[in-house]
Amino acid sequence: MSGANGISIEGAGAACAVGGSAGGGTGSDGTDGRSWQGPTAPERLAILRRARSIAIVGASANPARASYFVATYLLSSSPYDVYFVNPRAEAILGHPAYDSLADLPVVPDIVDVFRKDADLPGVAREAVAVGAKALWLQLGSWNEEAAAIAEEAGLDVVMDRCVKIEHARFHGGLHLAGFNTGEISSRKQRLA
Repeated sequence: MSGANGISIEGAGAACAVGGSAGGGTGSDGTDGRSWQGPTAPERLAILRRARSIAIVGASANPARASYFVATYLLSSSPYDVYFVNPRAEAILGHPAYDSLADLPVVPDIVDVFRKDADLPGVAREAVAVGAKALWLQLGSWNEEAAAIAEEAGLDVVMDRCVKIEHARFHGGLHLAGFNTGEISSRKQRLA
């Protein structure tokens, strides 16, 4: 199914997902094996409102990657100072890329993570070590060990949510397909 302008609606969140997936599978007992409870929508809004800077760990200069899509949005449509962490890149979107969170010129308020599951506890420890205020794991990322590490140190934690989608949702820029259409209207969009 496509929305106005021919944008696919079915996988809109997949653009923000780590590895292109929008979430984990279910266990043999029919549950998703998740016991951690994330912050409510008002709590996520409060995290975003308190933040002044976001560090994207696992940022990519490849336009096909979810982190690039999110970084483009944050740089153009949000008030945050955005920093990129990728030891294999020199610059991303015209901004310097840093080897680690410890190398950043500031302490980031939010550490937004685009890394594979096995790396998440280490990133959580690094976020704690630099004094970040929140650990945000993108769509498709869920690691209760990483959440426990961050929460034990007093960080707010969000998992399996896209910071771009959440910011746009709370600030009026979320269209049905997850994109800002630039059009203000009270009419429901017609599907083509």
